[in-house]
Amino acid sequence: MFAEWIGHGKPSVLGIASGAVAGLVAITPASGSVGPMGALAIGIAAGVGAFIASTKIKRAFGYDDSLDVFGVHAVGGIIGALLTGVFCAKALGGVGFGDGIDGIGQQLGIQFLGVLSTVIYTGIVSFMIVKILDVTIGLRVSEELETEGLDLALHDERGYNW
Repeated sequence: MFAEWIGHGKPSVLGIASGAVAGLVAITPASGSVGPMGALAIGIAAGVGAFIASTKIKRAFGYDDSLDVFGVHAVGGIIGALLTGVFCAKALGGVGFGDGIDGIGQQLGIQFLGVLSTVIYTGIVSFMIVKILDVTIGLRVSEELETEGLDLALHDERGYNW
């Protein structure tokens, strides 16, 4: 809400809800590992990161994400996963590191590898799913169906009664 207020001059209900979801997404990988102040810091960082991803980064790259799923869930999850490596430190109120891990830097490296492997895995699997869908049912409707309107053409329903 505050990032939107600063960036756009006023908050919106959608911005508040998106920030809340981003905070919940971000704290999920950290739950049980960080203390309350670490959770608060992760939530704030994820809210700001999701706002930037959903407004500035989306516009800069021009990708279609009408519901800001990537900006809120992917970016919020990445921020949460990485900051878990910071705020799980006992000195910062967390439960501490696992056996053989000496400090925040080493834990952060492990968290980064987890994020990187997840991004690679989901990228490959998503690409495979898109290719299978393209071969089986196609990714686009015909221009004629699009002009007619997908509600009527595909679902035999009217979206609006005009």
